[in-house]
Amino acid sequence: MLKSMNIEAAIADLRRRTLPHVPGEIGRLIYLAATRDYNTGKYYHDGLASAFSNEVANQALEECHNEIFRSLVESSLEDIVGQLERYLSSICEEASEIIGFWERIEPYRIAVPVSSDPLSARLFCSNIKIALAILKSRAKNRLNS
Repeated sequence: MLKSMNIEAAIADLRRRTLPHVPGEIGRLIYLAATRDYNTGKYYHDGLASAFSNEVANQALEECHNEIFRSLVESSLEDIVGQLERYLSSICEEASEIIGFWERIEPYRIAVPVSSDPLSARLFCSNIKIALAILKSRAKNRLNS
């Protein structure tokens, strides 16, 4: 019970203090994925760990990561395009460079939570690929206009 309350408090803290500063759902997904250790799958956040514990921080980060991922999987393609556009505009690099890199390397695959089902993971990745193609096409059309 106490542990569950601590996890809820850590999630509330994350939602109140950290995630609002990360632009858009895709930005938040990538941020949360980046708190995950690629060797162990465990999440770590200094602030949450010091306020709660490593275990509570891990569970809070994992739950938020899963929640945002589910939200994106359930989003329309139009919403995904908008979210991706918002994410790209928040980065200091040229959007066309990022789009090209994402098309070649597919780094968004690492943003998929470990616990997600294979169908959701494929749908998410497919939607991102399509959204990238749409944004690339829009940019090309703007240049040709």
